[in-house]
Amino acid sequence: MQEFKSFSKRLDSLPPNQFDDFALELFEFQAHTNAIYKSYLAARSIDSSKVRRVEDIPFLPIRFFKDQKVVTGNKQDFEFAYASSGTTGAVTSRHFLWSPSWYVSHAQKLFEKEYGPLRNFHVLGLLPGYLERPDSSLVAMTQHFITQTKSPYSGFYLYNQKELARTLENIPEDGRKVLLLGVTFALLDFAESMTHRRLPSELIVMETGGMKGRRREMIREEVHDRLMDFFQVNAIHSEYGMTELLSQAYSKGGGKYTIPYSMRVLLRDMNDPFSAASKLQGGINVIDLANFHSCAFVETQDLGKLDQNGFLEVLGRFDHAELRGCNLLVQ
Repeated sequence: MQEFKSFSKRLDSLPPNQFDDFALELFEFQAHTNAIYKSYLAARSIDSSKVRRVEDIPFLPIRFFKDQKVVTGNKQDFEFAYASSGTTGAVTSRHFLWSPSWYVSHAQKLFEKEYGPLRNFHVLGLLPGYLERPDSSLVAMTQHFITQTKSPYSGFYLYNQKELARTLENIPEDGRKVLLLGVTFALLDFAESMTHRRLPSELIVMETGGMKGRRREMIREEVHDRLMDFFQVNAIHSEYGMTELLSQAYSKGGGKYTIPYSMRVLLRDMNDPFSAASKLQGGINVIDLANFHSCAFVETQDLGKLDQNGFLEVLGRFDHAELRGCNLLVQ
């Protein structure tokens, strides 16, 4: 685990101009010490010593996290894992961790880079379906955020919509912002069930995506329009994350995500997973340097595009891809 501590310290203070060097070093490390990734490279006849550019790094298909223990080093050193939410009966992915405490501290750092200190927030988590599972990375992150606020108004809500409404009505205007972080179907259910409401003036509504089979799939614009109308806000914020990645990206409106310092998105051709997209649209490949203990190079089943300013927009999922996780909105 000493290598992981070293990687974590370097990542915490990584200058932007050293991303490529870090990624290439991490690739060489995982190509030799991650048994699953090593076998995958061998199956594709890839010589890791000949990979000299970040753009040439092969990405491990995300489905390997379903039935393999994707870890770097000795498998016996890893016992705790987060599991993806999935839908009823779906086979979920597992992401084994070297340090759950490092994960939540890293998540806090990424959030605070975008929104400022958590001590300036009241955090309300509306996460039914996730709270019922003890192995949810989203719940672990939100629990940490709640604790860091040190606010008596921060807390979780399962299906108790009336209690959530009372909390929103009673939170004092004390200079703090109110972050309502919710899975999409639960935010919609809450908006449709409450007719009278008093809402904080400094309210941020953030959806994590996902209908989880509870409602029909909807395009992002329709969801956000409904939520903006009910919550009387100018934008709906979003979190892009998944169990297989330890970093999160955030959107402050319009579904355009700022890529954090620990991540890079590269788009692949939708018909050829081994080729880069010819346009700024395609399948989403993610380099997540925070995955130094597992696999930092993940081929997701999401479709996206990058605009000229580098913002990521998630367009949906590949046909026949499993409907799961925190990014389940169809564009």
